Amino acid sequence: MRTLVTASHVVGYDPRADDHVLIRDGQVVYEGSRIVFVGRGYDPARCGEVIDAGRALVGPGFVDLDALADIDHALLDTWHADGRGLQWSEEYARSGPVAVFDAEDRAFIREYALTQLIRNGITTAMPIAAETHSDWAETYEDMARTADSAARFGLRMYLGPSYRSGVPVVTAEGGRDIWWQEGRGERGLSDAVRFVRDFDGAHDGLVRGALLPCRIETLTPELMRATARAAEELDCLVRLHCLQGTGELRELADRHGATPLALLKETGLLGRRLLIPHAIYIGGHSEVDSPYAGELEELASVAGIVHCPHTMVRYGAALEDFDRYRAAGVNIAMGTDSFPPDMIRTMDYGTNLSKLTTRRLDAGSAADYYRAATLGGARALDRDDLGRLAPGALADLVVVRLDGPRTGPVDDPVRTLLMNASGADVDTVVINGRTVLAGGTVPGVDEAAWRTRAQDVFDRMKAAYATRDYRHRTTAALFPGSFPTHEG
Repeated sequence: MRTLVTASHVVGYDPRADDHVLIRDGQVVYEGSRIVFVGRGYDPARCGEVIDAGRALVGPGFVDLDALADIDHALLDTWHADGRGLQWSEEYARSGPVAVFDAEDRAFIREYALTQLIRNGITTAMPIAAETHSDWAETYEDMARTADSAARFGLRMYLGPSYRSGVPVVTAEGGRDIWWQEGRGERGLSDAVRFVRDFDGAHDGLVRGALLPCRIETLTPELMRATARAAEELDCLVRLHCLQGTGELRELADRHGATPLALLKETGLLGRRLLIPHAIYIGGHSEVDSPYAGELEELASVAGIVHCPHTMVRYGAALEDFDRYRAAGVNIAMGTDSFPPDMIRTMDYGTNLSKLTTRRLDAGSAADYYRAATLGGARALDRDDLGRLAPGALADLVVVRLDGPRTGPVDDPVRTLLMNASGADVDTVVINGRTVLAGGTVPGVDEAAWRTRAQDVFDRMKAAYATRDYRHRTTAALFPGSFPTHEG
């Protein structure tokens, strides 16, 4: 059966320009998992179902390559003046870390997070989760259950368990160190390789495998080399967080006498299989001592960087000159990396930060951020069937309402989307031809029950920080409220 979707604005795709085009009063037709028509003038009588979205923007599904698969820790750690209190103490690490949540809780946390991605118009996701409340990192079994959950909800995912050689710890004196457990890193990579072999292409191709090690400073060069060899053998992507802080730069310089990019090159990871979130701190950045020395050209050699402006500004950081990266040929994809995983707000933060860091009102255009959230992500995954509405592409589309009482007048619909709308305006999401969000609701989810359970999980996660604090503070002391609580 063919389904026809009409709307006041449709973001189509011109293959000759390899770019989006805007179609007023446009139509999208899909049959099964594929799009068969984008444009105007299609006869509704040829379709079994016709959906008139009205005053709305219909566009390709968003590609989120740093997609939160966790409970909302950003509520706790993006305002904390002393982040050391939120890391593992060395005492806690050496005493034997204990997972805060059991397997059932971990499965619920990921299911809850996956539905949040769908609610925000994300149709292809590569997950990220904190290891803080685990006993080390993710497990094969965790990701196997996540793959099944993704298939049940209809979300396309690039999956793999995280792994690392060491964990950042805080000493009793308040200093920072890495507690190394190289054997755990090797076993983690082994499980990640097994997962890719077992699950790549699972659930009719909805699940793909990827190697997702943790931050670069928590990996040994030996584990990085082994990851590069495994990625080549498996022909899969690697995502590795780096260039995301000046502390990382100093740590790698002290330990290895190298920059992050030099270490990536030396270990064989720098290349077309690599994705790098956040790729901010390079030569020429206002907080980096060294001058620019060709880092953008090296970043242009990887599959893409994953830009997460919403998350980074919460931590007081920003990518300086988005347009300079694009001009150098760096492929920029997008990641939400926080709760809510609102790609619309993320794009809007990006455009505003671009203006702030360059002092140019035309910097970081809405069009370029929209490209990054769609075509840029698809290119990073080497997928020409994603990130666009075109005949032959997979039927991934998002309907964002532009007629809400808070939206206001519509000028250019893409600029209006970023400036006046949010993920709360996402009405309908279709992935592979399957409607996974309708009227803002995920089918089969008891929202009230899930909200209650999510609050319980969050409260337990919050309480557990006190067990790891290097100063042994209580939860109340670690997380004081914005204002004193009045009990009268």
